[in-house]
Amino acid sequence: MKTDTRSSRLRHDPLVRGLGWASALLGVPQVLAPAGFARALGVDDAFRHRTATTAVGVRELAAATGLLGRPHPAWLWGRVGGDLMDLTMLSRALKNHDGRGLGRTAAATAAVTAITVTDVYAAVTRTRRSTPMELTATTTVAQPPDDVYALWSDLRRLPDFMAHLDEVRVTGPRTSHWRASAPFGKTVEWDAETTEDVPGQLIAWRSVDGADIDNAGEVRFVHAPGDRGTEIRVTLRYELPGGALGKAAARYFGEEPHQQLDDDLRRFKQIAETGEVVRSEGAPGGKQARGEFPQHPARPLTEDELKEALA
Repeated sequence: MKTDTRSSRLRHDPLVRGLGWASALLGVPQVLAPAGFARALGVDDAFRHRTATTAVGVRELAAATGLLGRPHPAWLWGRVGGDLMDLTMLSRALKNHDGRGLGRTAAATAAVTAITVTDVYAAVTRTRRSTPMELTATTTVAQPPDDVYALWSDLRRLPDFMAHLDEVRVTGPRTSHWRASAPFGKTVEWDAETTEDVPGQLIAWRSVDGADIDNAGEVRFVHAPGDRGTEIRVTLRYELPGGALGKAAARYFGEEPHQQLDDDLRRFKQIAETGEVVRSEGAPGGKQARGEFPQHPARPLTEDELKEALA
């Protein structure tokens, strides 16, 4: 019954149906006229190119049959796998290109890249499985625990250092509303309640029913050894949509959760110690220039990087 319900829901999903028709429109000419399709991509119609084009066309028609006939997330993930194969073949064609039709091959590569992003988004957001995640991170701030606690407990300031957090709005003495950016341009929202609040020591919270992503976490503020300030210990728990494949896809597109948390703590440390996130000439926009995140520790350029920069 559950499988039938999911199939019915996906059958009426505009994006899923659109991808199904896209597969059909791409598959038919690849199977019926592989030589002409290969030339349209800017490569010659050698036997190996015709064979590869036909195989890709058959795969597209199979995906179209599945998505339009009995849709299932497996067909969406199949498209993602096919996209990655196509990108590999096109990249090889670009590398070994003789120059004739190079513009068409480059344009095809760009188009497949855009399609890949769409397919990954569809696969992740239409996959109902979820993977429990627990993240932990620690950093030391050269400020006393009471001051560090006071800064973190001002929920409205959390977006100042959490790169993917758009807004936190306090809605009550122990409740708040959160809005964050998720992988592939999606936005998620949830209401949260504070479950523990010990000034100078601990803040803990959890999402309430109806959250786009169920989550919970805690932050502990501990005196650092040698009276060197405060050791911040963060634990986050949440359900990552899309299962293990969704997690892998998010990492592939630069949304690695562990790295996000490390970067967020690095920015919090800068705010707590200097009053602002340290900007560089390469990232003057700060939070508004999210494409420049994540931050990395400063280091000299390697010899190869220096040559590339000068070139």
